[in-house]
Amino acid sequence: MSETLITDELSNSKVAAVFANADAARDAARDVAAALSLDAAQVKVISPTEPNPGRKLEPESGGIWRTIVTAHVKLGILGAVAGLVVFAVMYGMGIRYITSSPVAAALVLLFFGAVGGLFLGGLVSLRPDHDPYVLAAREAMDSGRTTVVVHAFTAAQADEAAEYLRGQGGEVTSTL
Repeated sequence: MSETLITDELSNSKVAAVFANADAARDAARDVAAALSLDAAQVKVISPTEPNPGRKLEPESGGIWRTIVTAHVKLGILGAVAGLVVFAVMYGMGIRYITSSPVAAALVLLFFGAVGGLFLGGLVSLRPDHDPYVLAAREAMDSGRTTVVVHAFTAAQADEAAEYLRGQGGEVTSTL
């Protein structure tokens, strides 16, 4: 159900809304689920005493591993193809270093393109866009506040959830 071809998680977009008290958070969680027709698994409430907040923040551990593999494979191949395209363009331009040793040049550009793609795969796997989302929930727990987490299946669904929860008085943080 992922919107992207690079990740392999059901929910790429996540929203965290911090509320001052547990009652307001539970009400907002119930209301956002009803208003947006979200499944119960998509909306979670994280209290300050939650024993395993990581499971509610990032419940797709299997999806994360599939994302790591998928991102590296697909972006590594894409990088290799990009390296060969660069080779073809440079060869077509008649660049002497390329035309004098085309096999070596093609292999070098293929290699560097593949490595560049693998680096991008690593960046996608790290999911740096999730840091503010996770930190907002952790800081809320530390300060005794309650967080509503929405695991949206589309970016549009995440935007709708963020807007709704903001309207309910939540301090909203979203992933990309």
